[in-house]
Amino acid sequence: MDNPSRSERSRNAALDAAITIVTRDGPGRLTLDAIARESGLSKGGVMHQFRTKEAVLRALLEQQMAHFEEFSSRYLEKARETTDQPELAAQIATLKEAISTPRAGAFALLAAMNENPELMAMPRDVDIKKIALMKAEARDPDLALLRWAAARGLLLSSLFGLSSLTDAERDRLFERLLDDSKWTAIEQGATAAAKPPKATATRAASPRPVGARAAKPASARKRG
Repeated sequence: MDNPSRSERSRNAALDAAITIVTRDGPGRLTLDAIARESGLSKGGVMHQFRTKEAVLRALLEQQMAHFEEFSSRYLEKARETTDQPELAAQIATLKEAISTPRAGAFALLAAMNENPELMAMPRDVDIKKIALMKAEARDPDLALLRWAAARGLLLSSLFGLSSLTDAERDRLFERLLDDSKWTAIEQGATAAAKPPKATATRAASPRPVGARAAKPASARKRG
């Protein structure tokens, strides 16, 4: 009865060790031997959970994605009561939440990209589905994607130490991205621009066929 829980503890210990190694030493230092030393597990115990380094990286990605998917789902339920674009709100809020978590997630992604770029298909496929949902609910799909992309840019620049914004400035930008009322005028302008122009009340006169005689005025016909 203890085997499943012991196995899960070993798995979690290995993943925690992997995050520590990647964060402290860099992706290139992540090996099964290093995980065994850091976690206190035997190499055989590590390999019982993960046969390869790629399997460790895949598990790290899945762990990060599951954590934020859970946050997003909880936020989505609340957002449905306050906005007509709950998918967009949930995604922006999740990106904001990711900044407050340890940088291990970013380093795990970097490690995965360095080891095997094909692993990035996992989060990319999730993004494709999320983008489709955001576009489907939006009055202006392009504007919704612009808000989402801006939020993602704030996250990435912060996680990788590239942001020159203060925490307060960044938080204000996130709040603005989340506030639908700040974007209503742009949405309305886009909607108005997309409407076809009204048809003119008078139609343009049809051209006379070549050689056709113009009709005489009624007064001229009477004199004739």
